[in-house]
Amino acid sequence: MATPDWPATVIWWHVFPLGFVDAERHAVTEVSHRLPKLVNWLDYLIELGVNGLLLAPVFAAGSHGYDTLDHYRIDPRLGDDTDFDSLLAQCRSRGIRICLDGVFNHLSRDHEIVRRAIAAGPDTPEGAWIRWSDEGYPWNFEGHPRLVELNLANPVVAGFVGDVMIHWLDRGIDGWRLDAAYAAGAEVWRPIIERVRAAHPAVWVLGEVIHGPYGEFVSASGMDTVTQYELWHLTWTALKDRNFFALDWALKHHRELCRQFRPQTFLGNHDVTRIATQLDDPRDVRIAATLLMLLPGVPSIYAGDEQGFTGEKQEHAYGDDAVRPPFPETPDGLLSFGAGLHDHYQEMIALRRRNPWLADADVTTSAVANTSITIHLFDADHRLELRLNIGEEPLDGVPPHSWQLS
Repeated sequence: MATPDWPATVIWWHVFPLGFVDAERHAVTEVSHRLPKLVNWLDYLIELGVNGLLLAPVFAAGSHGYDTLDHYRIDPRLGDDTDFDSLLAQCRSRGIRICLDGVFNHLSRDHEIVRRAIAAGPDTPEGAWIRWSDEGYPWNFEGHPRLVELNLANPVVAGFVGDVMIHWLDRGIDGWRLDAAYAAGAEVWRPIIERVRAAHPAVWVLGEVIHGPYGEFVSASGMDTVTQYELWHLTWTALKDRNFFALDWALKHHRELCRQFRPQTFLGNHDVTRIATQLDDPRDVRIAATLLMLLPGVPSIYAGDEQGFTGEKQEHAYGDDAVRPPFPETPDGLLSFGAGLHDHYQEMIALRRRNPWLADADVTTSAVANTSITIHLFDADHRLELRLNIGEEPLDGVPPHSWQLS
């Protein structure tokens, strides 16, 4: 039986749950049943047109969720197993896929695995669970003393990670985002993913990879895709700097990547400044959304971007707060200033739904200038032409800071 290619038609709504439900900053022991708040928003997803819920960490953690304490337990600040099973069931009833964030590259320093490893020392079976510096100290992830890296090259550790992934797939999820997949390197992931895929052939695996070469990483790791940060960066900088030559370059490279795999595309996530903050002109935010929905790949919308949420990522202890805000209890609590952008997202998503071939479309460009570009999207049976103008004057019938689709 062939494995269904459901990722070809999925559009993700990416949520940072701890921020979404306004959870405490640090771990608690008492369970607060806040996950049902997400259920209140599932019909909003359907109305928007998306059919996937991409969740940042939901497992028990010390603070921000990326300092995991227990991969088998829902964070008490969010709820418990019953709450999660209810969320799964409610998503299933609406045809919404779920992808979880797998923080397997590193653990909280307070995790029992790390405690045992440090107590035993580097030259012991327990110590071999984590990475060590040449000086004999636990290896901290990117210099964060509270985050200790797992030794994913250790078959025992690889087995642990595979067990966790299969456990939640057995529970009913559809995919995994592998946080900081780049840190350990592509090759260590292959045996893990091969084992997981043997148990769940339809699983979709996304690796967080900041820099290229993306194609080589996908090939070596066995993942389905990686985060297309290059396209993200050159999309908003091209619009901000009035430099479509940068976008032209990005699209040429994106085309090459699409011949190898289906990249995961986005305008925002829980780690970057909101697109509505990056761009000075609200009309350009709509152009960015148009590109996200028309270009090939697997798109995700960071929750709130479709409403024009703003927020700047800053480099300090709580510098992520602005891009990880609490949401109203229900969509009725949203302010109305984002309605126009929301309607545009709906229209663009509906256009993509009517043209599912766009997920794997070929893409070329022509008539490239600083403030204008024509993008050609096509396959053997279909063709769309997108003309963009971010100049201050109309250009061949395209209004300033607008587009024309034919």
